[in-house]
Amino acid sequence: MSQERDTGIYLKKNPGEFFEWSSFLTTITLTAIGLISIYSATFDAGMSSIFTRQLYYSIFGVVLMIGITFIPERWISGFSIVFYGLTILLLISVLIIGKEINGTKGWLSFGGFNFQPAEFAKLSTLLILANLISTKGFNIEALRDFGKLLLIFAIPVTLIFLQPDHGTTTVFIALFIGILYWIGLDLFILFILVSAPLVVIFSLLGIGYFVLSLSVFAIIASLFKRKIWATVLGIVIVGVAGYSSNLLLEKLEPYQKERIAIFLDPGSHPKKQGYNVIQSILAVGNGGLTGTGFLQGNQTRLKYIPAQWTDFIFSVPTEEFGFIGGVLVLGLLAFLIIRSMRIASGSAFHSKFLSIVSFGGGVIILYHSLINIGMAIGIVPVMGIPLPFLSSGGSFLITNFCLVGLMLNAYRNQKLKKLV
Repeated sequence: MSQERDTGIYLKKNPGEFFEWSSFLTTITLTAIGLISIYSATFDAGMSSIFTRQLYYSIFGVVLMIGITFIPERWISGFSIVFYGLTILLLISVLIIGKEINGTKGWLSFGGFNFQPAEFAKLSTLLILANLISTKGFNIEALRDFGKLLLIFAIPVTLIFLQPDHGTTTVFIALFIGILYWIGLDLFILFILVSAPLVVIFSLLGIGYFVLSLSVFAIIASLFKRKIWATVLGIVIVGVAGYSSNLLLEKLEPYQKERIAIFLDPGSHPKKQGYNVIQSILAVGNGGLTGTGFLQGNQTRLKYIPAQWTDFIFSVPTEEFGFIGGVLVLGLLAFLIIRSMRIASGSAFHSKFLSIVSFGGGVIILYHSLINIGMAIGIVPVMGIPLPFLSSGGSFLITNFCLVGLMLNAYRNQKLKKLV
């Protein structure tokens, strides 16, 4: 009996082994928690249409996720170029005819629906970067190849920055750094890329914090034992980034300056932007161990947190279901992220393309989770980054389902290729 025939019999007898049920069920559970939270957040606010739209998006997203699971890898890889080009055109269009919401011109209206091209650009950029890196002969250490990666990354980031949507811009930066790490870029260079924004944040606290953070960076950088000129150059780059942050701060819009001020001291604007953060922190702490009960959250029921169904959605399950609810959400997100990394690792031998896509998807979900939850508890600035599968928003939700669908596709291909 031929190997191909044996594979067909095996598939017929064990179809479930080629579907990653744990990630699928985790995604469904997170989506259900998100729907419950959105329903609660909008129940007394007279905005039930938000829940209804999210429900429709969720159903469509699940179907799309399952469909992507079974698409041939070569189709996805080939489509990445067209998809990337399309999202670039949409990002250009949004700067011309886009709809402005909360100071950001980032939405297009079509048939009565608003969608955000920047969300789909995350997916298209991930796919085309993975496509390029998996091309035969690609070498990350070659200046030409690295330049191609940088150009592909820079085009959507620049267009999104011009909207201006600085929060989404940071997602792209996190994704790019994550991919560079996964494909083996020099760790010293990665250390510089990660350290620069941290030193920038510390520099905003004052000159003393800037000097301290730069000193710590210099000490750690010296431990890499690179050539003196390389170490000095790294220190200069990070130092310039930190020193220039206050100069760049003056060029930001007033509301962006206010968000940074709230991050540094949430109590400094208790009746303005800082109000949302303070109320979110109160909601998280109000839940205790087991919570106040479904639809019984004080901050939620009394509408103390504006637009709670988007940026501050994490405060809903933590208030109504307490510490247990918060840990459940964190645990499910962590499990999904870990699974993406393991699938990426398992796929590395069989498909570099799907390995990078799976890892990149995990990076996007990880970054969104860390920043959004950090926003809810007041440890990072409010920058409009939603929580995966929980926050309201069709474009973001559909993108998340696509990312998980690609993970499931990578798992399926990994299992199938082991039989060959």
